[in-house]
Amino acid sequence: MKDVVFNEGRPKICVPLVGKTKQEIIKEVKRLENVAFDLAELRIDFFEDVEHPERVAALLAEINSIYKKPLLFTFRTKKEGGERELSLDRYFELNRFAIRSGLVDLVDLELFSSEAEVIELIAEANVKNVKVVLSSHDFFRTPPKEEIVARLVKMQQIGADITKIAVMPQSEEDVLTLLAATLEMKKSKADRPCITMSMGKYGVISRLAGELFGSCLTFAAAKDVSAPGQVSVRDVRSILEIMALD
Repeated sequence: MKDVVFNEGRPKICVPLVGKTKQEIIKEVKRLENVAFDLAELRIDFFEDVEHPERVAALLAEINSIYKKPLLFTFRTKKEGGERELSLDRYFELNRFAIRSGLVDLVDLELFSSEAEVIELIAEANVKNVKVVLSSHDFFRTPPKEEIVARLVKMQQIGADITKIAVMPQSEEDVLTLLAATLEMKKSKADRPCITMSMGKYGVISRLAGELFGSCLTFAAAKDVSAPGQVSVRDVRSILEIMALD
């Protein structure tokens, strides 16, 4: 996918784009020219014109005119930590629009939305050669290891190309729970790339130790963060080099 291969070598670095206007987002994209990263995530829930398809299309077209790396299209719902809410129908319409646009490489779909709609969109994405990241976010707690593993396995069964879970630790032990679940996936359950992270200050180590435990991607901030505990691209790149297994 535009020369980015997941599950090979060091975790890939994804930079969020979180501008509220087209001008802000394009400025963010241009600022990435000299940043060492692998792909960008357009957090379209931050975009103030997200409910106007023609403006979303114009934004995607302009991004593609100046940006050549893979683009992950994400509308994070309010209940999973996003900036705004859409009706379920509008949520799926937006993601269907992105898949059909030919202007994105990956879309993020949330596990706890509508399974039937998710399966339908995955099938359409496969036809369009758009990869699907199936995700689950818990900004309040860290579920037990068995539940984390079960969610990730469920995502595989539904047909995700990449599985993702992000949880909030309340203790050091919670971080170990997330890492143990990730390692179990790596050792015996995962049959495709997996992204995991423990958020906040406690969880920073989980964003940096993916190569060891089995998370194929980490999110890092070029400027503005999109989740608690994100580290700068420069620092992440340096630490991934230090922790490399080869």
